[in-house]
This record gives sequence, C-alpha cells and structure tokens, in this order.
Amino acid sequence: MAKKKSGSIAVPFLLTIFIGLIIVGGAAAILYNYLGFGKKEKPPLPVPRTSGQVTYADNHTVLLVLDVPETKAPPTFVLMRSIPIKKEIILISIPSNSIALVDGAQQSIIDNYNSGGAASSAEFIEKVFDVEVDRYMKFDSAAFRKICDIFGGVTYPVNADIAGFKNDGSQQDLNSEQIETFVTYMMFSGGEYERSLTATDVLKTMINQADGKRIADGFDNSFNTIINMVDSDIKAVDYKNHKVAIKNMFENGRSMAVAFSVDGTTAGDDFIPSASFFEGIKEKYFKDQK
Repeated sequence: MAKKKSGSIAVPFLLTIFIGLIIVGGAAAILYNYLGFGKKEKPPLPVPRTSGQVTYADNHTVLLVLDVPETKAPPTFVLMRSIPIKKEIILISIPSNSIALVDGAQQSIIDNYNSGGAASSAEFIEKVFDVEVDRYMKFDSAAFRKICDIFGGVTYPVNADIAGFKNDGSQQDLNSEQIETFVTYMMFSGGEYERSLTATDVLKTMINQADGKRIADGFDNSFNTIINMVDSDIKAVDYKNHKVAIKNMFENGRSMAVAFSVDGTTAGDDFIPSASFFEGIKEKYFKDQK
C-alpha cells in the first residue's frame, strides 16, 4: 500500500514542476524581449519621392534643331541643359560646320544630320563632347514661330544689314517672323560661328524676358501644341515625369538661361571644336548630384 501511495504523489509533483518551468520560461522570454535582447534590426524603408518634389533626377539634356530650308540657311544646333533644381537652363551653340574625329574618322555634325536626322546629330555630340543627350527636338518654321509666340517674342539689339531691321545695334522688339529671319541670316561678319552664337543668345534672351508664371500656367497646353508640331523622341511620360520641376523652374526662376559658344578653331569652311572646352562645362553643369 505504501508503494502505491508514493507513486500517486510523484505524478502531480512532476506536473507542477513542468507547469512552473513553462510559466517561468515564458516570463523570462517576455523579459528578454522587453529589455531588447535578441531583437533584429529592420532595414530602413526607402524614402519615396513625393509628388511635386524637384530633384537632380529632373535634369535633362535636349538637342534643339531649327531647320528652315526655305531660308537657305543650314540647320541651327543648340544643346540645352536644364537643371530645374537650380533653376538653370544652359544653352550651348554648336556651329553647323563643326567637324571632329569620331571613331578614327573625320565626321561633321551636318553630315550626320543629313544622313540620320536629329538623332544622328545627337550621337555626334555625345561622342565628340562626351555628354549624354537625352532627347532631341527638330523645329520647322511653323513650330519655331509658334514657340516664339508662346514666349512672347524678344527685345534684342540687332546689328545686321537685314531689310526691315535697324542696323544700328539698338534694342528692337522682334516678333516670331522677325526672330526667324534674324537667326537664319547668312551674312554675319563672323560667318556661321557668329550666326550660331547669335541664335543661341536670342533664345537665351527670349527665355529670360518671358513672363515665367504665364509660361508655367500654360505649360500643359503649350507642350501639347508644340510636341505635335516638331520631330522629337520626347514621350508623354517624359513630360509627365518632369513637368512639375519645369513649371516650378519657370514660375520661380529669374534670368535662369545662360548661353555659351563652343570654343574652337575655324579652318577654311570648317569649325574644329576645342577638346578642352566642354570639360569645364561638364564639371559645372553636367555632373549630377545625387
């Protein structure tokens, strides 16, 4: 009888110890986690780009080409670098008679244009100046005049013997037709180099003189109008991604456009761009900050 009684006490005793261990162990685990032991650090979530935020990702480079064959002038090439976060637009004139060694062979920007259009000219610029050209826009007479009307024309000092203009260097109010006549004028004393520089400077001045808020407010309609008039590889998604930044730049920027002419050497009918010219430009305007 004594042995049977001893066995009946052992079973509940063992159960009591087992339950106690569970309770104590659970409490210890809770205390362990409460004090921070054994916690795994979670990686920080990426900060999303909020709607309306302007960043260096909005920077873009576009080759602008004006081609008006009826004026007998060669195409006009202007490389435009936009930096909305700094409210800066850099315009670089590239003479149409520019030549350079590309892949071991002499090439010209005009030959590239004639054989492959604005896209081929953009590739020429990329190889010669070692910069990335994101998109291109080719304007004919109607598209160019329309963009001039959108910006409201320009007041500019004219010093060229052109019918209908004062050839005295005085400031003159130019409408879209007059602007086209001026920038495609072929008799500048400095030849194609001066014409290219003048065209770029007129564009710079027109941007800086425009009512930025008016441009920003009407930008959606203006883009839809112009993009259907030009030859371009700009897509609707490009505009969607950058329109807030571009509008902000025009609405809040002041004298934001600056013009540069490519340094180089004139050799007969050709212009040889300086290999070192773009280095300083790239460092200041093409080196995106992240």
